[in-house]
Amino acid sequence: MRPGSLRWKVAALITLACCAVTAVVGVLVHRMTVDRSMALGEGRALEAVEKVVESYRVNAPVEELTPWTEQIRPFEELPEPLRVRLTGEEAVTWYDDGKPEQPWMWAARRVGGGLVATSAMEMGTDLLRLRALDRAMVRAALTALAVVVPVSVGLAELANRRLRRVAVTARRIADGDLDARVAAPDRRIGRDEIADISAAVDSMAASLQYRLLAEQRFTADVAHDLRTPLMGLVAAAGLLDEGEAADLVRDRVGVLRSLVEDLLEVSRLDAGAEVAERVRVPLAELAERSAARVGVEARVIVSGNPVAETDPRRLDRVLANLVLNADRHGGQPVEITVGDHVVEVRDHGPGFPAELLADGPRRFRTGAAERGRGHGLGLTIALGQAHVIGAVLTLANAPDGGAVATLRLPS
Repeated sequence: MRPGSLRWKVAALITLACCAVTAVVGVLVHRMTVDRSMALGEGRALEAVEKVVESYRVNAPVEELTPWTEQIRPFEELPEPLRVRLTGEEAVTWYDDGKPEQPWMWAARRVGGGLVATSAMEMGTDLLRLRALDRAMVRAALTALAVVVPVSVGLAELANRRLRRVAVTARRIADGDLDARVAAPDRRIGRDEIADISAAVDSMAASLQYRLLAEQRFTADVAHDLRTPLMGLVAAAGLLDEGEAADLVRDRVGVLRSLVEDLLEVSRLDAGAEVAERVRVPLAELAERSAARVGVEARVIVSGNPVAETDPRRLDRVLANLVLNADRHGGQPVEITVGDHVVEVRDHGPGFPAELLADGPRRFRTGAAERGRGHGLGLTIALGQAHVIGAVLTLANAPDGGAVATLRLPS
């Protein structure tokens, strides 16, 4: 599991939220407990000093060694903070935290004659209770986090798993598997944003599949419907008397026949009816024959004595289309570089258009005007036949200019 995945981000966010809430609640409880403790201490101290004042004013008997003898003292003997506070006749309090481990709550009230009644309440017990409460809150917070974090990670994983399923399906669709669909969402989960994304991906795949099938049916129907009248046209052209007009008609009929054959080949590739017959093939010799067969002057650069187990007829079709495309739409010289299970065809023309590099070859799309004109079927057939023999065909532009088609055969 990647540290930067959505699962961990959600878990981290929930953990931070829990920590923030715990800190706020802990501070509030701590502050309220301190205020309550101070209020109770002040109350006890004030109550005690009132008793001292009452006992003093009624001349109650005071024994020398009892605390009462120390609770009536001159104003000058009071701690300075208490003297500062005691400005009138009302009782005042003062929290003495000079000794952090043993604080005291003082109360004082004037009784006349320069004397002051005092009381002091030890607050160490309250301090110990407060610290115990703080420790209890920390333990409770850690226990809650120990429960909340795994639960949040588990809940985030449920959503993350559904998103991964959507991503995997989208990648399968992008790779050409238009039958891929996101699994139906669990009805108990309900309809949420992830379910909406899943439905949108499925809808996109269905739409693409419908359009592709419609295009394939159109190609197949056109090819088959043209084949019968074309055969008659070829036969009729052969009966024409020799002459310039007859040669022109035969040339155009040949071009039309080539187009129909390409359309039939595309329809067979669309139907998935093509099967490769693999044998050991010397790649350099096949590359030279392919260039010669289509009448293209190409320089073959060979590294070693490369041999691959593949279908020679389909490989010849792929290389012939690539070489012909380089000669027609690129620029001389055309170079074929043959290596170990790799064949590269390069021209020195304007290169492939950016649209073709981004979207791949499409039938009846000829690309940029500077690449020449055509039916856009050569690269489509090359890509389809490469797929049949298990090869990978990539198109790119060379840094110093020119189009580069690289065919990587399976080892």
